[in-house]
Amino acid sequence: MISMAVHRNLLRLRGFCMTPTERLLVYPYMANGSVASCLRERLPSQPPLDWPTRRRIALGAARGLSYLHDHCDPKIIHRDVKAANILLDEEFEAVVGDFGLAKLMDYKDTHVTTAVRQRAFDLARLANDDDVMLLDWVKALLKEKKLEMLVDPDLQNNYIDVEVESLIQVALLCTQSSPMERPKMSEVVRMLEGDGLAERWEEWQKVEVVRQEMEMDPRNHNSEWIIDSTDNLRADELSGPR
Repeated sequence: MISMAVHRNLLRLRGFCMTPTERLLVYPYMANGSVASCLRERLPSQPPLDWPTRRRIALGAARGLSYLHDHCDPKIIHRDVKAANILLDEEFEAVVGDFGLAKLMDYKDTHVTTAVRQRAFDLARLANDDDVMLLDWVKALLKEKKLEMLVDPDLQNNYIDVEVESLIQVALLCTQSSPMERPKMSEVVRMLEGDGLAERWEEWQKVEVVRQEMEMDPRNHNSEWIIDSTDNLRADELSGPR
């Protein structure tokens, strides 16, 4: 599975080594560690990742995942995408690694979805109250244009507001309650490149207005219109393209 995925933004398997006591896989050395280490384990003497680099990392990771979803046969879903698994080479180019939880999908499937799993393999559900509250908080800050509340303070305001706003919009589109309403990774790549986000965001806003109006109507509080869309889905459909 690992060897079949060859892309600039995917960790390439170089070889393997077998001994009586060990089984080792050989990968290229990633000079700058992972996104997680750069954000959380940075030494005071090290400069933070600047905004253009962070934006390029997001796009590179999206391109890598899009390749897994759309250009591999069979399709591959990663199932463990997180900052620790986005590695950075000597040029700070994003390299998606750790396919330990990856799953093969039938090439006939047109919309790749995947379960977001914790280490104990418990299903992490977007319907969780904490997740919903967090998303509502992000939506409110975006609406109020309080972007500084959502940006790493290490950047010290050295970022472009319109680009931050665009990335937040893409993130919200990717966390919609219905998996089938979330964009494919190929769409995410295009939106990060500046193509099609405005139209998709306008559609999302219209749906969001209706949702909020329905939630505020007391007649709907006990109705069944608000249903967790994940209830009747298989495990590999609980989260949109990743």
